[in-house]
Amino acid sequence: MPNYRRATVLAIFILTALYLLTSPRSSSPSAYQGLPPGHGTAYTMPTGRPSGTSQQPSRPYPPPRQPNGSKMPSQQPMAGPSSKNLRDKLQYQFPYDLEAKFPAYIWQTWKYTPASGDFGDNFRSAEASWTEKHPGFVHEVVTDKAAVSLLKYLYASVPEVVEAYNALPLPVLKADFFRYLILLARGGIYTDIDTTAIVSTTDWIPPEVPRSTIGLVVGIEADPDRPDWKDWFSRRIQFCQWTIQAKPGHPVLRDVVATITEDILRMKNKGILKSNKIDKSIVEFTGPAVWTDAIFKYLNNPDYFKMEGKNITWEAFTGMESAKKVGDVVVLPITSFSPGVGQMGAKDADDPMAFVKHDFEGRIAFSLLRLERTNWCIGSWKPANERIHPERQSDNKDKKE
Repeated sequence: MPNYRRATVLAIFILTALYLLTSPRSSSPSAYQGLPPGHGTAYTMPTGRPSGTSQQPSRPYPPPRQPNGSKMPSQQPMAGPSSKNLRDKLQYQFPYDLEAKFPAYIWQTWKYTPASGDFGDNFRSAEASWTEKHPGFVHEVVTDKAAVSLLKYLYASVPEVVEAYNALPLPVLKADFFRYLILLARGGIYTDIDTTAIVSTTDWIPPEVPRSTIGLVVGIEADPDRPDWKDWFSRRIQFCQWTIQAKPGHPVLRDVVATITEDILRMKNKGILKSNKIDKSIVEFTGPAVWTDAIFKYLNNPDYFKMEGKNITWEAFTGMESAKKVGDVVVLPITSFSPGVGQMGAKDADDPMAFVKHDFEGRIAFSLLRLERTNWCIGSWKPANERIHPERQSDNKDKKE
């Protein structure tokens, strides 16, 4: 009898063990379900949780039903690009990375490409000099028609910029605006079609200055040290914009693009965006005056610079004979982009600081015929012959007579 009982108990134990071993596992999901092998430890408990507290999901789904009369809090929309002002949109679309390399692009604009027979023999050697001095760079001469498509693509998320560009009534205004737009979006070098590269851009800055600390390279166009300078130039120190090197997204470019866009749309809404009604001179609207103002505004902006003492003014750059670095901006002396002009301290084209020669032909071809019929030139941008001081003009007249 005892043997029978032992056998019965043993049989019950074996059957129970078989049942437990063969029964299905719990269907509750594991904390690591769906994770790839080896990633079970990816889930971590939030820091500061008391030990022994049960792990509950922070947001159960579906959400629990709310008591009668109570409302779910309204969801706040995220601040996307469309809800920002123009400068914020441009910053969002074209972020600035100081430590990035300068893009190896050379941008120029003209009515025709070099492949066209209408390009102009007077520009061919100048245009070719940029390719010769910069092997390995992408060199693009963008036509007026191609510029429309290119900017429509680059600024698709900022349509007011495209609207502003297309609304400009004169080619010279579009040529000015294009250089800022292409550098903001893509960076590299913009240079007018009538400029000649004397020295490669790789040699513009001393090798001991890290390129990772520079985002913008500009040159002085005018440094008129005379009491009547306002009769000849718009600013006491005027930065040229026929040649600019920049990294994409630079704040100066962002500001000048926003300023010009806002001015264009303002005039368009007022119905005065016409060649004979615009309320600003070309130089103040899109030219070196608005460009110079944007640079000085940036150099004196406490959001970017630790301001110590008085503001940076023209006095910081007058009489320069070598490059000067202010923050992430390198300013080159007048000889660098205006060699051989014979005034304001500019030296000849064979000087070691001479980097680019400008013939002033492209801008004159764009605009002089129109400007003769307006008073836009007064106190603004001057053609090459008007940049000579009055006494030198009289000397030239005597020579002709």
